[in-house]
Amino acid sequence: MAEADNVLLKVRNLKKYFPVKAGVFKKTVGYVKAVDDISFDIKEGETLGLVGESGCGKSTTGRTILRLLEATSGRVEFEGKDVLSLDRKELREMRKEMQIIFQDPYASLNPRMKVADIVGEPLDIHNLATDKNEKYEKVKELLSNVGLNEEQMNRYPHEFSGGQRQRIGVARALAVNPRLIIADEPVSALDVSIQAQVINLLQDLQEQYGLTYLFIAHDLSVVKHISDRVAVMYLGKIVELANKKDIYDNPLHPYTQSLLSAIPIPDPNYDKKRIVLKGDVPSPVDPPSGCRFHPRCPKAMDICSQVEPEFKDYGNGHFAACHLLD
Repeated sequence: MAEADNVLLKVRNLKKYFPVKAGVFKKTVGYVKAVDDISFDIKEGETLGLVGESGCGKSTTGRTILRLLEATSGRVEFEGKDVLSLDRKELREMRKEMQIIFQDPYASLNPRMKVADIVGEPLDIHNLATDKNEKYEKVKELLSNVGLNEEQMNRYPHEFSGGQRQRIGVARALAVNPRLIIADEPVSALDVSIQAQVINLLQDLQEQYGLTYLFIAHDLSVVKHISDRVAVMYLGKIVELANKKDIYDNPLHPYTQSLLSAIPIPDPNYDKKRIVLKGDVPSPVDPPSGCRFHPRCPKAMDICSQVEPEFKDYGNGHFAACHLLD
């Protein structure tokens, strides 16, 4: 996956299944296979973009890595420590190293708390400020780093715009000086004009704090600006993983090719063939046999419906799972 010496996060065979219950006695009649046996590495200081359609398991992957959801099986290693086997006290310590920026800036901030308390709360939990004065100075510095000022510390979330609220969320994530931040679609709820500002802010902070990102998004054009490598997810599986240039210039998997063809190009003279997929995304409760993409794939062969393709390296760290490549 990546050179072993500078891998910060290692995910192996991660699964997260949600039980489906029915009947009077709420018996388990099946499972939603939200994340189904995925593996990847994130190197220190890089940004790995995780993309795919809504409902493919991207956000569940991020939350399972942080143990906001408990994994069904698999292994998550942060600097060699197995995150999934940590007890409550050890996990609390690990929280300082790994943080999350949530998707919805309107729902992720407590409306009854002032900004100073929202950003300062992690400092209290982890005992990172010795007194009120030190806490005040740290909160002021954090807000300044995300483009907010001291006068805004005593306001409530409803007094801010969506972009400003997301900046507060970023400041809160930075408060404990983490090394890994999982950004769960951090700009999808924002206006397009504000999206670029937040993306630029995240890039500046990465340089300033030496951060590593798992950047989750469904918009490939957003991911292109911030990611070093990109993983493409479909129905609980990673179907392609490569560096940014290879993914955008030479996509190997038909699903990646269709996603890239959907990106609008602001040039009326640019003749681009759009790949339109047939049908809807199948249910993760009963995923298709073989390759999960085969019912919608314009290039599907007989083997695609029978045998699950192996996730293999096709050179230069360009992984894909597709029978067409064999």
